[in-house]
Amino acid sequence: MLGQYLIAFREVLEAALIITIVMAYLARTGRKSLTRYVWRGLLSAAATSLILGFSVWLVYGTLQKSIQSLFEGVAALVAVVVLSSMIYWMATRGKNLKQEVEQRVETIATKGVVLGLGGFAFIAVFREGLETVLFLTPFLVTDTLATVAGLFLGIFTALALAYGIFRAGMKINLRRFFYFTSILLVLLAGGLAGYGVHELIEYTGAAPWGLLGQSAYNLNIASDSLFHHKGIIGSVFAVMFGYTIKAEWARVMVHLMYVALVLPLIMRVYMKDRGIKRDMPQFPPAEMVTKI
Repeated sequence: MLGQYLIAFREVLEAALIITIVMAYLARTGRKSLTRYVWRGLLSAAATSLILGFSVWLVYGTLQKSIQSLFEGVAALVAVVVLSSMIYWMATRGKNLKQEVEQRVETIATKGVVLGLGGFAFIAVFREGLETVLFLTPFLVTDTLATVAGLFLGIFTALALAYGIFRAGMKINLRRFFYFTSILLVLLAGGLAGYGVHELIEYTGAAPWGLLGQSAYNLNIASDSLFHHKGIIGSVFAVMFGYTIKAEWARVMVHLMYVALVLPLIMRVYMKDRGIKRDMPQFPPAEMVTKI
């Protein structure tokens, strides 16, 4: 449930922050009456996202067993692509999020296109809702209860945090928050990429993959063990880091290559931000360097 919670929390928080910025800006500029259009767009997007997620779950239930593996594999790989682009976008553009949103709202409100506010809110929320559906679909079809629980818990805590940020006047350092959650999401996406490849191997059979379709390791852990990838402890590591008791070479290679390529890239982008770099622990500490 931890991985599902993290995904839902991050996506809902991004949408909530955008809406919070819009609402605060309208109130600050004496346009509070226009917030009703924002609410309409927000609620429409939320309803559409829920319908989409429920529809995906229903469609999956009607598929044949062999096709389900193909569906899960493709859904997982698509989720990895979208998740990666979202992480990179937030790393490169997130620090200017408030200014960009306020400029967009000012342009819409100045032109008098009030319906544009509803459209802007709808797009902002539905984009995150669509991403959430894509990210959670592979987990929803394999562990429905934990995914639904993680989703609702993520929504609740994200909305609570967004409200707290609004009350605090947007003074919280979100850049550091997104830095650390981005690292966790990269690790999660790496495991998801490997899982997607595994499901494709399940669909096609190992033969077309040659050596890559052969087993790389088998830990021989019993299915009722806490450390099985479906056990209480193992399932947490399975979602967060792609842990599994056995894996094909293709799964292992894709997993490791993704993390090795994407994690340094994201960290490098964030470390260019002086605010992030200044808050990182120094080795040795600055005081010790001064004394020496």
